[in-house]
This record gives sequence, structure tokens and C-alpha cells, in this order.
Amino acid sequence: MEPKNVLYIWEKSCAGQPKAQAELYRLFASKMYTICLRYAGNTGDADDILQTGFIRVFTKSDRYDGKGSLEGWIRRIMINSAIEHLRKNKQIFVSAEHLNDADKAKLISTDNDPTAYRDLMTIITSLPVGYRTVFNLYAIEGYTHKEIAEMLNISEGNSKSQLSRARSWLRDRLNKMEEAESCKKTI
Repeated sequence: MEPKNVLYIWEKSCAGQPKAQAELYRLFASKMYTICLRYAGNTGDADDILQTGFIRVFTKSDRYDGKGSLEGWIRRIMINSAIEHLRKNKQIFVSAEHLNDADKAKLISTDNDPTAYRDLMTIITSLPVGYRTVFNLYAIEGYTHKEIAEMLNISEGNSKSQLSRARSWLRDRLNKMEEAESCKKTI
């Protein structure tokens, strides 16, 4: 349940009051940006997704029925905006084999501490788009493979395969980072 002041701001925002909309944006933008960045993989696309998502929040405010949390409803809009952005840019299921050597080298960079949250997020955002999308939806957002399949217009088997490949890809990158960290310590 949302605090009363958030619901008050929401009501004013629904009435089209710009100050209330700005306040609602301020309250949720940081959390929602993190979600957008996880799907986008870069700040430019994340900015676009966030903007599109908040436009939808404000223009489709009548669709929030008050059941469940407002934050959860906004989160769902951001996720759907991210998926739509990926579809629109035809980026959904690109395999790692299609990356050039410079991109592959960037993805396996070992300059960071593998245990830090920021580094983990960097690794996740560097997943190939299809892997990253399914990983985010399943492992972070908690959707089932059936729900993911419906959202992305793919089969459940494809969703499971993308998740399996994402986990393998992440495991390989983390192992390489740990090996590099071990080598640094022995030098």
C-alpha cells in the first residue's frame, strides 16, 4: 500500500497538475531508471525508455485501478516500455556470436571487482539483448516462462533456452573475472 502522500500526489497527477506529475516523477524515476537500464544496456536507450514509460504513466493513469501498489503498476509500464523499445529497434534476440571482436573484448573486461553490485549490473547489461531481456524478466522480475513467452511473442522453450544461455554466459564472464583477479593478486 502506498503512503497517503504518494496517493495524494497520484490523484493530483491524474488531474493533470504539472507540479504533481513532476513530484511523482521525482519519487519514482530513480528506481524506474534502474529497471530501464537493466533492459536497455546503455544510458541513452534507458533515458528514452524512462521518458516513454512516464508519458504512458501520465496518459494512461485511468488504467490504474488502485488494486496493488502504484509502484508495481509503474514498474510494469517501464518493463513493457523497455520490451517495446527493444522490439521497435529489432534487438530482442541477438546472439553473442553476432558481436564483433571489439564488443566481445569489452564484454569480458576484467578491470573491476567481480563482487561489487555495480560490476554485476555492468555484466548483466552487457548480456546480448535476448538473453538480458529473459534474464531480467525471469530472475529479477519473477515472471514465469509462460508469461515471458506471451510478453515477447516467443515459445516457452525459447524463453527457457534464452535463460539457460544467459546463465551460462554470466557464469563464463564471472569465472573470467575471478581468474583475472586471482592473477592480479599473485603478481
